[in-house]
Amino acid sequence: MNNQFEKATFAGGCFWCMVEPFDERPGIEQVVSGYTGGELANPTYEQVCSNTTGHVEAVQITFNPSIFSYEDLVNIYWQQIDPTDEGGQFHDRGDSYKTAIFYHNEHQKNVAEKSRDNLEKSGKFKKPIVTKIIPAKPFYPAEEEHQYYYKKNQFHYKTYKKGSGRAQFIKDNWQKQFDKTELKQKLTPEQYFVTQENGTEQPFHNEYWEHKEEGIYVDIVSGEVLFSSKDKFDAHCGWPSFTKPVVNQQITEHLDTSYGRIRTEVRSKDADSHLGHVFDDGPKEHGGLRYCINSAALRFIKKEDMEKEGYGKYLYLFN
Repeated sequence: MNNQFEKATFAGGCFWCMVEPFDERPGIEQVVSGYTGGELANPTYEQVCSNTTGHVEAVQITFNPSIFSYEDLVNIYWQQIDPTDEGGQFHDRGDSYKTAIFYHNEHQKNVAEKSRDNLEKSGKFKKPIVTKIIPAKPFYPAEEEHQYYYKKNQFHYKTYKKGSGRAQFIKDNWQKQFDKTELKQKLTPEQYFVTQENGTEQPFHNEYWEHKEEGIYVDIVSGEVLFSSKDKFDAHCGWPSFTKPVVNQQITEHLDTSYGRIRTEVRSKDADSHLGHVFDDGPKEHGGLRYCINSAALRFIKKEDMEKEGYGKYLYLFN
């Protein structure tokens, strides 16, 4: 492994649901589903699920800490789980589905313990945090059919995540809530109309449709990073168009049947802002997608201002 990379290992219940939150983020090289914490070498899925081997389902992440910090990984981890559940996670019960952070060095241990203590003190959960923070043990990759399950079996994965109760728990406990009254004061009428009322601004008469500066576009409500100028192109439609988001996990897709049409709406994950729609008529050499986005849902941050505005870790996009 390249010396610039480190490993992080997290158990958060079913490993199918623990890959997507980390995958394809800046600095993330690989996310592997597997088993750890037990004594049996090379256990099978059936053996681990029998709760007799001492292993838990886990993911092991290879990451570049100079781009994506271990602190950020731990923060993402907490937001995928119920850290107060001693008997498993959501629908999945038993020792193999218990939560744990497996640290690989003293720095990771200190970061994880501090993060756990801060979560405990925050009062977010009434019950105590039971997630263990323990030394890393041998990690055994799971069978191939379990790797990147969220990509290989998208429909079943989404159905399972919802049916298990995980998706609703995350929404209820971790999704940010924004006061509508405060947003009306913060946003312009058009920004509020677009982001909160699923509106659409006029084509060719909006801030960013012809914008060509280098930088990133963030959610006007939450500041979460959405798109980069590197992926912007002129689709001749009158709205800003992008071939992809910076981080897929910051975008959610929803069926839109308004106006007698079938379209795919895109919204921001953290703020749940309406952004626009995604179509399959984008440049074929860049994946074939066109994210058609309202300027009013975005705020642009110049490349030279990214560091001072707290987005320095995304400068890698322009290297």
